[in-house]
Amino acid sequence: QVQLVESGGGLVQAGGSLRLECAASGLTFSNYRMSWFRQGPGKERNFVAGVNWSGSYTYYADSVKGRFSISRDNAKNMVYLQMNNLRPEDTAIYYCAALRSWGNLKNAREYDHWGQGTQVTVSS
Repeated sequence: QVQLVESGGGLVQAGGSLRLECAASGLTFSNYRMSWFRQGPGKERNFVAGVNWSGSYTYYADSVKGRFSISRDNAKNMVYLQMNNLRPEDTAIYYCAALRSWGNLKNAREYDHWGQGTQVTVSS
């Protein structure tokens, strides 16, 4: 049974930092591209950042470029999202997701597995 478990969310002031972690189990982790999505209140689930199988290539939404950094550790079956200079508009539930196919990394419908999400709240 595949499980993706996120942690590291919380309440932070604008300008602060958080590091999200996603622990994967029940799958051959290195066969999956991994991404973070987020969903704010009343909004669609949107792509935030993605990483390829080896961690050599990363991809970001324009809104987080230069502030967020995604990485993975295939030996530990972990993916991380370092979030710096947080803004109130970054407030959302953040989800970890795993993609097995060659599908579009930024399309949530392509993903095979999802975590339960972790809440990030940024106060102004």
